[in-house]
Amino acid sequence: MTELSELTPRKRQKKEQIMQKALELFASKGFYTTTIPDIATSLKMSVGNLYNYFKSKDILAKEIIKYISRYLGQKIRVINREKISTKEKTKKIVQVYFETAISEPAMIDYFLRIYLSTREVFKDNCEGMMCVDDFVTEFMIYFEDGINCGDLRDQDFYSAFGLFMGYLGGMVFLRGEKVLPKKLESYVDEIAENIYRALRKE
Repeated sequence: MTELSELTPRKRQKKEQIMQKALELFASKGFYTTTIPDIATSLKMSVGNLYNYFKSKDILAKEIIKYISRYLGQKIRVINREKISTKEKTKKIVQVYFETAISEPAMIDYFLRIYLSTREVFKDNCEGMMCVDDFVTEFMIYFEDGINCGDLRDQDFYSAFGLFMGYLGGMVFLRGEKVLPKKLESYVDEIAENIYRALRKE
């Protein structure tokens, strides 16, 4: 599969347009009930033309999760490069994730509900964390930098990553279920504080 960065601007824009529309349809209709013809029709494309960009729905699904991983990874990379404390980085990461959940809900919904719960679709060429390596790598850098500067305790990466993502995913899920009494963004400070306290070096 050709990487987005290797495409002409026009083809890259069209691929991103297809992925965005697929995201919307997967979120509204469900992954299994959404077909390639559904996506093509919604974009006023022929099915044959869409297949020129993505040979199957499974390939499209994998490209979408890679796209989301790059999108979120780039945002966290900016935070990682700032000359600020680990506590401040924690808050900014929480803020970025919540802002994305608000502005691009289909993107986070796809990550939480399809990628994490539909693993059979991603079993080939997407094993482990391969399809989300941009996102995971930035979290590794966040943890490594936090440990090296003495802010975070040295612990297994996956347990620390799971704790962080558990807070983020849990709050976004509660928002989606419409049970939060306040707006999601109003929880940034409290959630960031809870995460940092759970990870910090005593």
